[in-house]
Amino acid sequence: MSTVNISMVQRIKDYLSLIKFSHTVFALPFALIGFSLAVIYEQFTFEWHLLVKMLLCMVFARTAAMGFNRYLDRNIDAKNPRTAKREIPAGVINAQNALWFVVANSALFVITCYFINMMVFYLSFVALFVILFYSYTKRFTALCHIVLGVGLSLAPIGAYLVVTGFFSWLPLIFSGIVITWVSGFDIIYALQDEDFDRSNKLHSIPAALGVKNALGVSTLLHIISAGLVIAAGVMAGFNWAYWTGAILFIGLLFYQHTLVKPNDLSKVNIAFMTTNGIGSIIFAIFTIISLILL
Repeated sequence: MSTVNISMVQRIKDYLSLIKFSHTVFALPFALIGFSLAVIYEQFTFEWHLLVKMLLCMVFARTAAMGFNRYLDRNIDAKNPRTAKREIPAGVINAQNALWFVVANSALFVITCYFINMMVFYLSFVALFVILFYSYTKRFTALCHIVLGVGLSLAPIGAYLVVTGFFSWLPLIFSGIVITWVSGFDIIYALQDEDFDRSNKLHSIPAALGVKNALGVSTLLHIISAGLVIAAGVMAGFNWAYWTGAILFIGLLFYQHTLVKPNDLSKVNIAFMTTNGIGSIIFAIFTIISLILL
């Protein structure tokens, strides 16, 4: 492999690391649930081009959101020992290049939405505002975790709109699951920066309430999320496959709370990435199987 090719491969790896591409596993399974609800539950015709466009929208939107977060937080990240080695503060990626990367992905997101349907196109600007606005919220509100949850919750309803062009209660319930689930585990992740956030006048639930109370809020959000999972299953009349996935998802939801204690945060990353990533995939697989078997 030539030096140029090696350099290009490394550059791609740097940008994938910048946006934490592996974290796509959180929202993407719920986008596939939303798409499947439209095609199977609502009995719309399956079209490959819509599935591809939906996936592209997911990639472009999430890339823009994460890239902007890294760009906006570059000076904060440089001060925090936990994040100082991220690509922009470490000098691996130039800040201006990162911003252009965000602009390009934002434009690609809107353009792709235009070729889906007009409702999705018009709402793409709202979605873009929400996911980019999140990066500012830690500067003025401890509810930043909820805003992140709202941003990711656009995945199931957005995917549903790609196919149908109209809103419905069922994908909205799945969006509610995402809001409370993501907000809850983001609070757990933020426990690592409690002292740093407080000393730098940044806002988060852990910084505002302390570790113990923050874990209590996270638990409450996950209880609500579990309730919405049950509500979706009952209201839609899902079968055994859904309930199998629901039990596993809820189990993993609460398993992460056994890993993280007020006096022991050593397993935060396992709780954040492993249990939630696996949980979302399992839940999506069994939900889609349930839809197929309806």
